[in-house]
Amino acid sequence: MTFFHFGNCVALAYVPYVIVYKCSGLAEYSAFWKCVQAGGAYLFTQLCKMLLLATFFPTTEIVAGSLDITGEFLKSTVDIIDLIGLHIVMSKFAGKGQLKFMIAGMGWATAELVVTRFIPLWMGARGVEFDWKYIQMSFDSNISLIHHISVAMLVWLYSRSDLQKTSLPIVLTLLGLACYRPLIVEILMQAVGLGSWMLLLAKAGFTSVVALISLQMYLSIPSQGTNSYY
Repeated sequence: MTFFHFGNCVALAYVPYVIVYKCSGLAEYSAFWKCVQAGGAYLFTQLCKMLLLATFFPTTEIVAGSLDITGEFLKSTVDIIDLIGLHIVMSKFAGKGQLKFMIAGMGWATAELVVTRFIPLWMGARGVEFDWKYIQMSFDSNISLIHHISVAMLVWLYSRSDLQKTSLPIVLTLLGLACYRPLIVEILMQAVGLGSWMLLLAKAGFTSVVALISLQMYLSIPSQGTNSYY
């Protein structure tokens, strides 16, 4: 039973990444090592964020059960570095727009999966007792995959000179929401009291909306029908 539970968690967490890699065309372009490079950029970006937070935003003591909105806001603001990192990664790769943001998003999401969820899933899901939190963690990793690809797409759209002017405020708004998503999640947990499953559902709904809007704006760019390489 323990092995079955562990196998399910691993499959739920990792198999969707393999499917996306195979079905998105990345495998056809032999983009594996480019995804690894994007993952390396993710690690460097997180190191820069940690140094910045430790230097300019030291941890303050708060009452247990309360929410430090100012501290969480500042931490979420630092996530803008992720957007800069994604932009730099995409600027280094030559190819179609779809290939650029898919490589960046895939590399970013996979690196996050390995760094933040590999050990908890490996150690916790192999425990004697069944715990739903590891299934939730696996589903959350799938949501993160869609989230990072959507954010990479938005960063790429922002850099486009042929993006419709009416779409620019929407792109900026979605990028802002993406940066402050952790703060929004914390507020929902404290103010609304969402349970773990409802919170996961809220994340999935939010990410789906952002992904659909981003995809619609991507498809609205005329050059995408002619295999643009910008």
